[in-house]
Amino acid sequence: MRRSMLFLPGNTPNLILNGDSLGADAIILDLEDAVAPDQKDAARVLVRNALKTLEFRGIEKIIRINSLDTPYWKKDLDEMMPCRPELIMTPKTSCAEDVLQFDAYMSETEERLGFEKNSVRLMPLIETALGVENAYEIASASDRVVAIFLGAEDLSADLRCERTKEGKEIFYARGRIVMAARAAGKDAFDTPFTDVNDDEGIRADAALAKALGFTGKASISPRHLDAINEAFSPSEKEIDYAYEVLKTIRLAEQQGRGAVALLGKMIDKPIVMRAQQTIKMAEALGLGREDE
Repeated sequence: MRRSMLFLPGNTPNLILNGDSLGADAIILDLEDAVAPDQKDAARVLVRNALKTLEFRGIEKIIRINSLDTPYWKKDLDEMMPCRPELIMTPKTSCAEDVLQFDAYMSETEERLGFEKNSVRLMPLIETALGVENAYEIASASDRVVAIFLGAEDLSADLRCERTKEGKEIFYARGRIVMAARAAGKDAFDTPFTDVNDDEGIRADAALAKALGFTGKASISPRHLDAINEAFSPSEKEIDYAYEVLKTIRLAEQQGRGAVALLGKMIDKPIVMRAQQTIKMAEALGLGREDE
């Protein structure tokens, strides 16, 4: 389960040390934008040692490495891959060829380390206009890719427009990312809401992301995690309805009925699938119904 992902700069030992107690489903240990060029080596060592020595209980570890147009990305992978983080996040991914270049080097590294192929997965970060237009090709470029992630700050700069809290300037990109990810059978993650002090804003932004079909949302602040987790968790009403859907379907099958309705609405395959997804997440959160 990956509702919320929290960015932690790779050169902040105090934040990294407490990474598993901040409330995120996953932490993104950042070796890219959050780290100045003269601190890249030190951050790499710090993150490597943290992965080796800290348990990070109950959370997923994601490493944002540096982009292909820098001299750092291979060094990042050389240090991170032996620690087996769950995911590598690749910034400024603009085409399938970018994914394949990362994938090839990761495969070589896995073979050298004696790891099973694809033991470390990929989450391309899409933050250019070209990347948005190539989103499906990026998502489907490799079996190593499990999700794609929209980065709105760099995208807005590439679009030459202002990045606003309302997010009208990225509405198309959000829809395109979700559509591409789902078409490729992958997850989609939304960009952070960058106003740390706007509690109502993050709730509205997270709700919009959920409504558009995103799997979850990233954050730059622990303060936003509760709102994100709440938005991407099923409500009690949704859980109750999901169980009623499956109960109604089972009863219809026992009675040999092909068509069935619940609360005046026909229950078809998409509704059943949504109910199953809701129950799966509820069970992962410990909210399942033992008597159902």
